[in-house]
Order: sequence, then structure tokens, then C-alpha cells
Amino acid sequence: MTLFSKIISGEIPSYKVAEDERYYAFLDINPLKEGHVLVIPKLAEPEADYIFNLDDETLAGLMVFSKKVAKAIEKTIDCKRVGVAVLGMEVPHVHVHLIPLKKETDMLFTNPKLKLSPEQMAQIANSIAEAFEAE
Repeated sequence: MTLFSKIISGEIPSYKVAEDERYYAFLDINPLKEGHVLVIPKLAEPEADYIFNLDDETLAGLMVFSKKVAKAIEKTIDCKRVGVAVLGMEVPHVHVHLIPLKKETDMLFTNPKLKLSPEQMAQIANSIAEAFEAE
């Protein structure tokens, strides 16, 4: 069971911003920018760890769900757009990074990660969640 599967099941806490029966979105605990969200599919075993191994329906649904989350991020975080990245090397569970951008270099994964307090994380997650629900 991956770290992300444990987050989905509630074994590990997260700053959830959106969820439906197939997908789950939460704040990255090592964000590049405020509002950096991870979107993951809720997968049956065995877990897919490479996005292009997903079946077409799951992949398309992941992108549509990510779009809704990105629109909520745009409404709550000061940014020019939301960047999308799929690396998938650090956790063996498909995940999409949604990162609020003011400039392209905001999305460099070699940039220092932000250190935000639990209160800041909760406030950001709640703001994005409210915007998501308003969609």
C-alpha cells in the first residue's frame, strides 16, 4: 500500500481540497508554491505508478478532475495560471502536480520547497475546497 493509498483511506492525514468517488486532491506537504496540489486516482490493486499505464477512462477522468481543481486554485491563489506536471518518480502511485505560477521558473522542482505552518496549510486547503465546491 502506497503513501497515497494511506492518505485516501485516512490512515495518514492530508490537507484535502477535493474528492469524488474516483479521485482525491490534497496539498503537497513540500510545496513549490502556496496552493501546490496533488491529484491522484483512487485505484484498485494493483496500484498504477505510471500515468500512461492507466486505462483511457481513468486517465481522462483524472485530467477533467484536475482541471476542476486547477480552476479552484486560480480563484483562490494569486497566479497567472496553474502549471501541470507528472513526474511520478517519488511515490509509486499516479499523481498530477498542480502548481500556481507567476513565472515558468516557479515550476522548477529543484527550487527550495516552502515551509508552511499547519494553520497556513489548512487555510489554503479550505479556500481551494470552497472554490471547488462552488464550481
